[in-house]
Amino acid sequence: MSQTHGLLALDNFMRPMYPYKNPSGSVLAFIISIFVIINLANSQPLYPPSCSDPINKTSDPGFSSNLTTLLDTLSSKAVVNSFYNESSDGLHGLFLCRGDVSINACQNCVINATRELKSHCLTNKTAIVWFEHCTVRYSSTNFFGKEQILPNLRLCNTKGHTSQTDVDAFSLMYPIITEASNSDTMFKANNFAPNNNESEKRYGLVQCTRDIDAAQCSHCLGQLMEKIRNSSCLGKNGWRILAPSCKLRYELYPFYELPPQAPPSAPEPKPGDKDTGKGGNGTTNKIIISVSSIAAFAAVLGLCYCLYIRNKNRDKDNSTRILLPNSDGFSGRGFHGTDDDHSGEMHYFNLSSIMAATNNFSDANKLGEGGFGPVYKGKLMDGKEIAVKRLSMRSRQGLEEFKTEVRLIIKLQHKNLVRLLGCCLEGDEKLLIYEYLANTSLDAFLFDPRKSREVLDWTTRANIVNGIARGLLYLHEDSRLKIIHRDLKASNVLLDDEMNPKISDFGTARIFGCNQIEASTERIVGTYGYMAPEYAMEGLFSIKSDVYSFGVLMLELLTGKKSSGIFDRERSQSLSSYAWQQWNEGKGEKIIDPNIVDACPISEALRWIHIALLCVQEDPKERPNMSSVILMLGSKSVHLPPPSKPPFSSNRLFLSDPYSTTSGSGLQTSDQASTSVSCKFVEWSSDHSTS
Repeated sequence: MSQTHGLLALDNFMRPMYPYKNPSGSVLAFIISIFVIINLANSQPLYPPSCSDPINKTSDPGFSSNLTTLLDTLSSKAVVNSFYNESSDGLHGLFLCRGDVSINACQNCVINATRELKSHCLTNKTAIVWFEHCTVRYSSTNFFGKEQILPNLRLCNTKGHTSQTDVDAFSLMYPIITEASNSDTMFKANNFAPNNNESEKRYGLVQCTRDIDAAQCSHCLGQLMEKIRNSSCLGKNGWRILAPSCKLRYELYPFYELPPQAPPSAPEPKPGDKDTGKGGNGTTNKIIISVSSIAAFAAVLGLCYCLYIRNKNRDKDNSTRILLPNSDGFSGRGFHGTDDDHSGEMHYFNLSSIMAATNNFSDANKLGEGGFGPVYKGKLMDGKEIAVKRLSMRSRQGLEEFKTEVRLIIKLQHKNLVRLLGCCLEGDEKLLIYEYLANTSLDAFLFDPRKSREVLDWTTRANIVNGIARGLLYLHEDSRLKIIHRDLKASNVLLDDEMNPKISDFGTARIFGCNQIEASTERIVGTYGYMAPEYAMEGLFSIKSDVYSFGVLMLELLTGKKSSGIFDRERSQSLSSYAWQQWNEGKGEKIIDPNIVDACPISEALRWIHIALLCVQEDPKERPNMSSVILMLGSKSVHLPPPSKPPFSSNRLFLSDPYSTTSGSGLQTSDQASTSVSCKFVEWSSDHSTS
């Protein structure tokens, strides 16, 4: 369907933000305002969704429901993927996150984008929406593997520059188009300093969706460059153009999260550096962050060297001692490891064996990607299958999570915890090697209509609930350490070939002292839909915050619904508050998953809903501990007190978007350029003409 295209002026309130200039007022007020604007900018589309080809509701009554399922699937896959495509019930959809943003920023963006499509396009067969950090599209026609440049969106800075700007733009953009087209990620960001003048740097970014091949990517980006040449954007300080299969952007300031390489004059590489703004203070902070990142990498490399040398000179008892340096989060205590896979201790793997097992970390072996970095499937020489977590070289947070997992999980051994087989630290590689679980994660079954119906019967769900409960009890009370997981959710529960659950991802876990009851932090990590209110709002966490997450997960298993849903828009009810209301009104049977309601013992299912509601009570003191939960699950004779009202019901939502994932301070600061990119004119093109 063809649409007219024209020139639209955006609101004037964003005009002062482009180009960005450092104000002379309060530094604190400035920083706060930047964070607020970034949060707002990143949660809004660059332009309203393009929705076309309306459906005939009479001939296709199930379309909206099928589309909602597809969009929900895309949202769930953003937990571990930066790109994903899916076909379901005659619909085809994909999302692509910008190649420089974190997995958390990616997930938030995809959630917001799919919400936008649900709000505007549920009765259209084809739609696309562009956000700062991601693109989401779908169609009733299979477009996978097909290069498409229409419709496209051009955004231009209103300020003009000299013709030299255009020369510099072409000098920068065409080389990175070539590099992106030939890379596995089909993404490239770089800068160019005309005449080696660092103060005149230009910045560019290009990216293609990974369903098309290299030739299509190169052609798509080349076509967009030609559109820029023939548009009013030519001669402007900055511009971008976005198409379904590719996009590119050019600015006079750094706008992407991480520079592709350190300046040649730098004494050492800076994997943690982020070019997100200008000014002397920002430069100083980036240097500090970079230096601390280098120090952290040096510490891990020290660990690698010690481990490698000792592994080559084993004693007769065939054991190795891993010394963790007393710096940057590691204690001076030693960890022992042996070759016995069942000992619960660490084994060292050579890099060459892991590269052979994963086919040199090929995309075909890639299982997904998280904040830590990519995860690959591998097969050792003895036929044993493994999962390999590879630390992203640009992820400082990933380094911290790596150290936390090594320090914690090496000491843990339980059938309901994913088993760490060993590690590899050679050269620049930091790898964790886990047992491979063929059924991947719980969310892949629970939120897939077909798999949920065919695989997750009542008995299987009950086994999963009990297994997760036993795993948490081990962490809280039965292991050598008292451990708070802090990020229990469906995607962090893996399933073996017999559908037994195993809790995974200990990168955000914390150790408690024997008599310690709670702790506080300013670094909120986790997923808001599963996060206890005292933790989300005050940074307080304890075993009871894990109990809350368990209660939410239990409700998801019993109802088949996501915690991220809104079940009464007028009262903004979350899953827990909706379940409490229905249970309190004697309508608990109404919320049981339709896939199991006819085949499950109703009285037992209602009792389990009651137990879950006890776990999600607002006051942590009222929540049971995990030993009590297991007792309640296993014995019908245990009296259950009435649950108090859970949080987040009525008008008590503590965030405008309580289900986004957060790390660090809880504020996404991944693209400072988004605070200054208020392009004043937008050109929309949906036909084959060139403006």
